[in-house]
Amino acid sequence: MSANIEAKKKLVDEITEKFRESETSVVVDYRGLNVAEVTELRKQLREAGIDFKVYKNTMTRRAAEAAELNDLSDTLVGPTAVAFSNEDVVAPARILNNFAKDHEALEIKGGVIQGKVASMDQLKELADLPNYEGMVSMLLSVLQAPMRNFAYAAKAIADQKEEEGA
Repeated sequence: MSANIEAKKKLVDEITEKFRESETSVVVDYRGLNVAEVTELRKQLREAGIDFKVYKNTMTRRAAEAAELNDLSDTLVGPTAVAFSNEDVVAPARILNNFAKDHEALEIKGGVIQGKVASMDQLKELADLPNYEGMVSMLLSVLQAPMRNFAYAAKAIADQKEEEGA
């Protein structure tokens, strides 16, 4: 086999592994972004620990099929980049969605959320979720609410008894 075919097989294997290992993968069309905008986007994604790569669509299609993500092939048309996140499920969708709001040239095409092909709408819903710290904060406030309400009620009863006794 030629060295070129071997290199392509390695690349397909690499992309397949990224699809399988990542919590979230987001496919975007970056056509129309200038170099400075792409650099800014890459910087934001890198700071969040997200791998952002541009691959040939044929290689990405083969990798998606190998990872049993056949429905993703429809989104792999035109200039395409993929953001892979192994840790945070929400971060790539949130960063790309926020960037797309400021830069109309960036278009979210679709992606994969925990091994399932996701539509553009599902990714936008995911982008609207708070990050991990925000969710933990919301959970803690929900857990604190009954205790706080009990404390307010106990204080109100104590104040009322004090007024009656005075």
